[in-house]
Amino acid sequence: MVRTLLLVLAMAFCVVCMYSTAAVAQSTQQNSAPNYDEWRSFAERAERLIDLQFTSDEVLTDIRAELVGFRSRFLSAQDANAGRIATVREQISALGPPPEEGATEAEEVAARRAELNEQLTQLQAPGIAAQEAFRRADGLIRQIDLITRERQAEALLTLWPSPLNPVNWVAAADSVWGTAFTLGTQVSGALEDPAHLREFRSNLPIVGVLILIALFVLLRGRGWIERLVSRLLDEGADRKSKRLLAQVMSLTQILVPVAAVAALSTALVLTSLTGEIGADLATALVQAGIGYFTARWAGRQLFPVHESKRAPLQLPAPRRREGRLMANLAGLFIGLNVILGTFFDPLRQPDAANAVIAFPLMVLAGVVLFRLGALLSMHWRLLTADIAEMRFFDRIIGVLGKLAMAIGIGAPVIAAVGYVQAAQALLYPSIVSLGLITVLVFVTQVVDDLYDSLTGRSPDDPDALLPALIGFGVVLVSLPVFAMIWGVRGTQLLEVWQLLREGFRLGDTRISPTNILSFLIVFSIGFLATRMVQGALGSTVLPKTKIDKGGQKAIISGTGYVGIMLAALIAISTAGIDLSGLAIVAGALSVGIGFGLQNIVSNFISGLILLIERPVAEGDWIEVGSTMGTVRSISVRSTIIETFDRTDVIVPNSDLISGTVTNWTRHNSLGRIIIPVGVAYGSDTRKVARILKEIGDAEPLALIDPEPQVHFVDFGGDSLDFELRLVLSDVGFGLSVRTELRHQIAERFKEEGIDIPFAQRDIWLRNPEALRGEAPPPEPSEPRDPRDENARTKMRYDEISDGDSGDGDGDGGR
Repeated sequence: MVRTLLLVLAMAFCVVCMYSTAAVAQSTQQNSAPNYDEWRSFAERAERLIDLQFTSDEVLTDIRAELVGFRSRFLSAQDANAGRIATVREQISALGPPPEEGATEAEEVAARRAELNEQLTQLQAPGIAAQEAFRRADGLIRQIDLITRERQAEALLTLWPSPLNPVNWVAAADSVWGTAFTLGTQVSGALEDPAHLREFRSNLPIVGVLILIALFVLLRGRGWIERLVSRLLDEGADRKSKRLLAQVMSLTQILVPVAAVAALSTALVLTSLTGEIGADLATALVQAGIGYFTARWAGRQLFPVHESKRAPLQLPAPRRREGRLMANLAGLFIGLNVILGTFFDPLRQPDAANAVIAFPLMVLAGVVLFRLGALLSMHWRLLTADIAEMRFFDRIIGVLGKLAMAIGIGAPVIAAVGYVQAAQALLYPSIVSLGLITVLVFVTQVVDDLYDSLTGRSPDDPDALLPALIGFGVVLVSLPVFAMIWGVRGTQLLEVWQLLREGFRLGDTRISPTNILSFLIVFSIGFLATRMVQGALGSTVLPKTKIDKGGQKAIISGTGYVGIMLAALIAISTAGIDLSGLAIVAGALSVGIGFGLQNIVSNFISGLILLIERPVAEGDWIEVGSTMGTVRSISVRSTIIETFDRTDVIVPNSDLISGTVTNWTRHNSLGRIIIPVGVAYGSDTRKVARILKEIGDAEPLALIDPEPQVHFVDFGGDSLDFELRLVLSDVGFGLSVRTELRHQIAERFKEEGIDIPFAQRDIWLRNPEALRGEAPPPEPSEPRDPRDENARTKMRYDEISDGDSGDGDGDGGR
């Protein structure tokens, strides 16, 4: 209870902070209205640049970012004066409907109506201007997006000269020689410049220290870190805290080497002797280092050195070793691709040179990606052979393995044809995506280990919900990263985020993530408060009353329904959602309820009736149709009955209201049982009745008033039929009482010499010789006896035949 109260207080504090922040943001937006003069000037300039065919992509990207900012401000300005507009409209509606054509109204009312209409027009003017500007900005953004998509499609479908043609190798050699010559010229020029030499001498101690540190970390420190992490993983295989520490420490396999590469890059820049190309290469060296060491770390995560059940991929040791090698090569090729793209600027080189320079590296990267896909597919095949039902993650791994193999083969083939840009856009993002998937797997494992350490969950316990939800949230957060890997611009993602923040319109109401968040928080507070009230009623208040258990449960359930409904209404009102704008949706839902949901609504109303009238309560022994058992629970849709076979039967509540229900234990547990008894003909009926009466009176569960009764009910076909009738204090023991009484009746009748008959039947076989397999006896040759039925029937048939043949007419004899 205390924990729940603290949670409610924390949510309330979040709501207060959120609304204070929203109020500050709203006041800030109201104070900073859009500058429409500046907007018109920028829009005209943007339209001129967009209409030019040779405007670069970088310029279009900058223009688009500015347009997104303007559009966001215009979207916020559309709701300007919303409160005042609503108030003025209410004032106008209070004056009544405007007079019809030819009719007049009071001068004061007419003057006031005109004044309010003028105010409404003035208040709506900023919103109308913002809507017009928003449409213009949105149209320009869509136009830029169309141009960008067309250019990207054109670039991907551009056919470069084939890199397999030896004629194109000359252009590649010229590009390599020219770029190298330019770099040598820049370096030699810096060495001849006294200013650069003075700067080099002044920075030489720092450069030397940075180079020494970088080389030491790369040559020795990286190995120490990897051995330390491996030792922690080996020692903490069964200790969650140590395994968690090892996983966190494994990140140093990326951070420390990358820091060393950054130090080496900084040292190269501080020499002031690298020139422009050299400085760009120093910056690209850091990016290449990040790619290589991340891929190396990812390889150790996917293909660990030591066998572990927690490893994402279950492969034998030789295949894991191959996987680590392929991961290292993948990182190396990605880094080389970054360095080549920096050293040989594709915009400054001919297409033939770009194709020849990029192709060898693409072939090697394709081979690596194919082998990684084969290892992923091997993991899927091994699990398919051992496990009947696989996890969703393992199925995804199988699909990714096949895709990686296809891309590893297809990308170099496409590049060999000449579609080098399309092959690059397909190959390298695939490798980087595999790395990001490895990061997601690592994060989910860390979350699981952290949850296990905090809660003490053992490996044999079922999977918890909270880590799964956190993992799902991490995957959702990673979607923008995947989008950027595959070429989506950051400005486009920011635009999508801005649109999500602004929300969408539903009628006259704008629904945004802020509204949804406030609704969820307020509703959660109301829901928890309802649960607290239900707990207090069930544990403190209702047990002290004279209400039975079923009535207490009904009150608690009703309180829960009312509390949840009030929480939903308060949350909707707090979130600023206008319910009047949902009238059309409510009407459509009512039609749907009338046609498709009538059974559900009928069960819901029946459930409310059961909870209010309580003809059936939990624990009652009832009989509904062919179902008999004890009521376990009553919900708003159905009732669960536990039969005497210990099976649960779900009965719709409408059947309990509209059908016939037998409740054996609703108001009391009294119940009558009837035991039929048959005795042989010739028995002393008075003696039988006296014995049965004595047995019934001796039953401890039988009531004295009314006392057990014996009735001589009928002369049966095989016996004289009696009935022993008893009213039990607890009919729930009816079956056991019947069994015991039958035992006693059998024992007393045996002692008294009274027979209990059983049905007897005589069977006459017409032709027993057929059952024995004998031939039937010959028919007698003597004439038939006229008294024999068959003979008489035959004779009558002959007489009728003779009479008919003589006349030729059926009526001739009459």
